[in-house]
Amino acid sequence: MADKTNKQPLNVPGKWYVDTTCVPCNSCMDEAPALLKYTDDQSAVYFAKQPATPDEEKAAGRASDICPTGSIGNDGV
Repeated sequence: MADKTNKQPLNVPGKWYVDTTCVPCNSCMDEAPALLKYTDDQSAVYFAKQPATPDEEKAAGRASDICPTGSIGNDGV
């Protein structure tokens, strides 16, 4: 489960976030490439854009569901 007290600092404000336990395995990027980005050094992923449509919300949920480290969280649920 993602730790909301340990959020990746590059996350844009909003309910979805990636915490600092992320290991960039690429699984989440396959599900939500319009929302997630790699850090410049490619050591982690963060939410560069919050979901704005129902399809994007579903993509964020799928990314969270498949995250092997449980690093993707949602403060709105």
